[in-house]
This record gives sequence, C-alpha cells and structure tokens, in this order.
Amino acid sequence: MISVQFLLTALVVVIIPGTGVIYTLALGLGQGRRAAFWAALGCTIGIIPHLAAATLGLAAVLHTSAVLFTLVKFAGVAYLLYLAWQSLRSGGALAVSARQSGDSGLVIARRGALINILNPKLSVFFLALLPPFLSGAAETATLEMALLGAVFMAMTFAIFILYGWFAATARVWLLGSETVMRWLNRSFAAIFAALAGRLALERA
Repeated sequence: MISVQFLLTALVVVIIPGTGVIYTLALGLGQGRRAAFWAALGCTIGIIPHLAAATLGLAAVLHTSAVLFTLVKFAGVAYLLYLAWQSLRSGGALAVSARQSGDSGLVIARRGALINILNPKLSVFFLALLPPFLSGAAETATLEMALLGAVFMAMTFAIFILYGWFAATARVWLLGSETVMRWLNRSFAAIFAALAGRLALERA
C-alpha cells in the first residue's frame, strides 16, 4: 500500500528543480515538445540503476567506497561541464535557437539518462528515502522497494513532461528575440556549470 506521506514526499522531491529538470527545460526551449518528451523519458530511465542499487544494497557499497564514489562523481562533473559547453556552443545540442536540432529521440534520451546515472548521490538518496516507508516485513521488502521506486519514477516522468511542455510552449514566444535566446543559453550553461561544481564538492 502506497502511503500518502510517501506520495507527498516524492512529489516535493520531484518538483524541486535539479539537473534533470534543467536538461528537460533546455530541450523543451531549444527543440520543442518532442525533445522534451525524450529528455523526460531519458532522465526517468536514468533513475533505474540507482533504484536497483538501493534495493540490492549496492548503494551502501558506493557510500563506503571513497574511490568508487569519486570516480563516478567526477565522471558526472565532466558530463555536466560538457552539457554547459553544449549550451554555449553555436549549434550545440542544448543551444536555444530558432532552428530545431535534428537529434533523434534516442540520443536525447541517452544524454538524459547519463545525467542521472553519473550522479552517485542518487543511490544513497534512494537508500535513505525508501526504507522509512516500508512495512517492516523482511519477506516483502524488495518488492515494496521496487513498487515505491516505480511510483517515484512515474511521478518523475509526469512532472518532467509538464516542465518540458511548459518550456516548449514558452519557446514560441522566445524565438523572435536573439538577445533572449543568447541569455538563455548563457543561463543554462551557468546552471550546468554550477551543478557540476556542487557535485564535485559532494562527499560519500
């Protein structure tokens, strides 16, 4: 049974803008609703390895292994800096412009998935978030963790779709201003760089 407390907690977590939301917004503004859909799907799929790690107890290993945590963390930092560059570069994958990119949905989804896969804090986060909402029965703990994770993923996808489609709607009003598009690209680049800096300072 999914508790109201869990649903409210998950909703608050999902609504707060993070790296995945910023990515989905950037794709919605830059390429429209189709791209926003694939971005939301990719970010949601990127949650699966962390939920699996939390369910199987691998998150505890990641939490206690400083070397492993650091390797994954700095891979994530490098990837976020790459996305910042893609926001600034003319014709970059995340640049907001009047010309829609020809990126396929799978490419967009893959980038979104990597954003979450390369964030080691997510495994530790789920290890802390899910257990308090379990019934306490050892024989059903794994199933309950999987069910809570599935609900969290569904909420993530739905909220990200709303963010992305809002951005895609706003895109129509922004395309006529080169100045606004230029500042949007700089803003997204700055946000991705800031998120990279924050991730670099995270500890296991």
